[in-house]
Amino acid sequence: MKFPLLPEAEVLDHLKRVPLWSRKDGVLTRTFEFKDFTQALQFVNQAGETAESINHHPDIDIRYNKVTFRITTHDSGGLTIHDFELAAASDDFADTILG
Repeated sequence: MKFPLLPEAEVLDHLKRVPLWSRKDGVLTRTFEFKDFTQALQFVNQAGETAESINHHPDIDIRYNKVTFRITTHDSGGLTIHDFELAAASDDFADTILG
């Protein structure tokens, strides 16, 4: 399903709400760092369950204790509200795991 792209002003507003994320070429990116591989996997599994439930899946790169998420709405060709919702939820999951 194709969702509407956010206008630039809204993208900038939403970026303020997820300040640890960066944007480049219509993709939100953040690298999370955990204590170890087990925590990294815990995070990926938790975020993955949410992504599956809302049918909005990030590109994920796992490197031992570092997990990089890249989020965009591929069908729409850029950033939609769903990208920022998943980014905020991912931040919450990381905060819970890191304590």
